[in-house]
Amino acid sequence: MARRVTAAWLAFLLLAALGTTASASGIDLERAKGQGLVGEKADGYVGIVVPQTTSLVQALVNGVNAKRRAAYEEIAKKNATSVDAVALLAGAKLIERAAKGEWVTDADGVWRKK
Repeated sequence: MARRVTAAWLAFLLLAALGTTASASGIDLERAKGQGLVGEKADGYVGIVVPQTTSLVQALVNGVNAKRRAAYEEIAKKNATSVDAVALLAGAKLIERAAKGEWVTDADGVWRKK
């Protein structure tokens, strides 16, 4: 149990560092969240909220998710657990800390405003 808690907190700290990744367009994750373009998903990754989006927003999401996946893999390896378990713990923490008005998903993947 202690390993899971350690993994969750380590994931949370790494994600805080990764969460502000900027794209070439100058839009970063926090700005994209604030504009309602992207949100936090229960699976620990960022998702696109709006059905039609730009390639720049898609690139931002892909970049953030790739970095998160790498961080989750590292944490999972260090704690002898699965990547999915780490991602789900991180997802819960990220949704918990999402600001009011930001988009998040529930476990079924349904978008809702926090």
